Amino acid sequence: MSYAVKSTLPEGDLKVVGEALQGALTDLVDLSLVAKQIHWNVVGPRFRSVHLQLDEVVTDAREYTDTVAERASALGVAPDGRSSTVASGTVIDTVKEGWLQDSDAVRTMADALYAVITRARTRMTAVGEVDPVTEDIFIQLTGDLEKHRWMFEAENQR
Repeated sequence: MSYAVKSTLPEGDLKVVGEALQGALTDLVDLSLVAKQIHWNVVGPRFRSVHLQLDEVVTDAREYTDTVAERASALGVAPDGRSSTVASGTVIDTVKEGWLQDSDAVRTMADALYAVITRARTRMTAVGEVDPVTEDIFIQLTGDLEKHRWMFEAENQR
């Protein structure tokens, strides 16, 4: 593999970190798309609060997408956010077509966040052994996504 930037990490460590960052990039791009899809189609008595909450997820996902991609680039790994890469690598279930009742929208988003968080925690552990700088990104990312998930889960409690 050739790199545009010479990494400060040994080759084996770079492979671990590069795969973790690419996986996170894929998950975050899809998370932002899923949240926007739900945002456009949510209906019901909690429309406004869910609609606004989804925008917060989109904003955070997009910011972390850039952070993750730029970390990869800084290490000499070319990030790949193409739609075909995202579609083939995502763990998020497809959002059903059409309008989503607010309770279904909340459940769908909580499930999507759970899938991304689970993989982020695995990646955090893997990179923590070889690159604390990247581990720190995963720590912050996981904490923020867990906060969003908590808020969506609380939305559906009766």
